[in-house]
Amino acid sequence: MLENHSALAGQVFGLISLILCALAFASKQDDRLLKLLLAANVAFALQFLFFESWTAAALTVLVIVRIGLARRYPGNRGVMALVLAASGMAAALTWQGWADLPALVAMVLGTMGMFLLRGIPMRVCLGLAAVAWMLSHLLVGSVGGTLAEGLVLFTNAITIYRLMRDRRRYPDVIR
Repeated sequence: MLENHSALAGQVFGLISLILCALAFASKQDDRLLKLLLAANVAFALQFLFFESWTAAALTVLVIVRIGLARRYPGNRGVMALVLAASGMAAALTWQGWADLPALVAMVLGTMGMFLLRGIPMRVCLGLAAVAWMLSHLLVGSVGGTLAEGLVLFTNAITIYRLMRDRRRYPDVIR
């Protein structure tokens, strides 16, 4: 009985993340994107906890920290290295098997993208991270999480197109 409630709670938090991710990646403003991603990742962390995917849960908590640090210290390779080291340690401490690998790959890609890139390149890197997170959601059986990452990919692609279009229309304003 408790197992069913836990799975249901995981699905609910996955659906909440779906809504927040759609709002985040629809934004052309990096700051709004990152703020909404913070909220979505709180829901993702809870989802992974309810599905007992400890590595994905731990890495998602670090994603929340990473977003805050990347906003405060953009381009800081030292802070990025600390986040990557913490991610490696969290993965080592919680590792249950190869099903945990997609979450680790997603964390590395997202960390590099958020610290080193902005605009379209950042969104491309976050899109690749979303593919890895999608696999992680599929492996735990999260419908909402899988749909959220699929929607992230779709919405992110549209936003990249819109940013490219704006760059062509206003080359002196948008770089």
